[in-house]
Amino acid sequence: MVKQKIAVIGASHGGHEVALELLTQSDAYEVTVFEAGDFISFMSCGMELYLTEAVQNAELVRNFKPSDLEKYGGHVRNNAKVTGIDATNHTLTINNQELFTYDKAVLSVGVTPAHLTIPGSNLANIIPMRGYDWAKRIKQYLNDATVKDVTVIGAGYIGIEAVETLVRAGKNVTVLDMLPRVLAAYLDADMTDIITQELIAHGVNVKVGEAITAFEGSENEGVTAVVTDQGTYATDLVIEGIGVTANTAPFADTLALDKRGWIETTRNFETNLPDVYAIGDAVKPYYIPTGQQQPVALASTARREAQYVAQRIMGNKHDVDFKGVVGASALKVFDYTFASAGLNSVTADRSKIKISAVTYTDTRQPAFVPTSEGNGDIIVRLAFNPDSRIILGGAIMARDYDVTGFGNTLALAIAQKMTVDDLAEADFFFQPGFDRQWSVLNLAAQKACHYGEFTK
Repeated sequence: MVKQKIAVIGASHGGHEVALELLTQSDAYEVTVFEAGDFISFMSCGMELYLTEAVQNAELVRNFKPSDLEKYGGHVRNNAKVTGIDATNHTLTINNQELFTYDKAVLSVGVTPAHLTIPGSNLANIIPMRGYDWAKRIKQYLNDATVKDVTVIGAGYIGIEAVETLVRAGKNVTVLDMLPRVLAAYLDADMTDIITQELIAHGVNVKVGEAITAFEGSENEGVTAVVTDQGTYATDLVIEGIGVTANTAPFADTLALDKRGWIETTRNFETNLPDVYAIGDAVKPYYIPTGQQQPVALASTARREAQYVAQRIMGNKHDVDFKGVVGASALKVFDYTFASAGLNSVTADRSKIKISAVTYTDTRQPAFVPTSEGNGDIIVRLAFNPDSRIILGGAIMARDYDVTGFGNTLALAIAQKMTVDDLAEADFFFQPGFDRQWSVLNLAAQKACHYGEFTK
């Protein structure tokens, strides 16, 4: 049997998933994974675990080792950058010289950390928090006693993870962001205000609503200060967490890209090139809360896209559209944990989606359970369509408590297009050692429905 040659470009979550799916479910494919970098394949979302020494060895923070695919007959090539696609002849150009023939190709090219282009941006000691090599370098800075003052630019997930890591390493930390609140793209003000106070309580200098205008320093010293439109902050190190750019420049002449460089695909990840699919952080999946295709750069998203594309390559799901994603995520910020999914006030406004929202705060267990036994406050935020009442987003947050189970439940409710009425009456368990008579998810939805007071 002549096997179909499948080329997978990019060895992170999406590339790994599509290769694994094809190799383990069929003998009909010869799969080759191309990775531009040297290391296969670092999991940047696990970098904090390495930097805080929860995981001692950076080589362990990876999706897979080449041998994990090779044992199924796959091929993994590192230092092999795909620099061109000839869709007519079904060939890839590798490192500007080698040609590789494919039957079908899957692009999982990912993204690169964005870098400010302002005066002084070429100074040393301005680095991103992403990738294997940068993880090793940041670890050196954490252990360097001469690095005392660190500035983190960007108060999103990456920036806040960097902040906590640096504080735990004993650094003096300033976090800067143009937006008026930390984590503004993930949480509404009722939760970000609490997170801000938690950061301040741990000694973080929080400066939001400030635009970075320049870096000061010299070629010998590297960066020594960050200048904004409102002040100057002395620093020994700058970590940027200001977003990402798609790794699509090599394909700009052949692939259909939007104005920001994201790959344009159908809902089912077909590109404008025949037999070429695209998945992962550089594409725009169907996003259930808005009903639009838009970037959702998450590992869980990439895995779902990859599995779906692998099934289509194998001849399945041709009559079934990709269901879509809800963008569920979670983060621990010192003693607080939150989980979120779907839209909030900021992202709804960006997408021009009308929402209504409620916040419900109560104890996690019945009031008679003391805090010494684990009881405490939990906050639930629900966003929903005011006309259809379909749940479009929400978040859950608590101190010293794992809220991720609630987050997954909320993500499922959004994916299944449940209404606040459905969630208000949903049947959840009750046992006072764990929960309450009405789940806080029930109670938040009941508040949205104006049910009035219930026995709590």
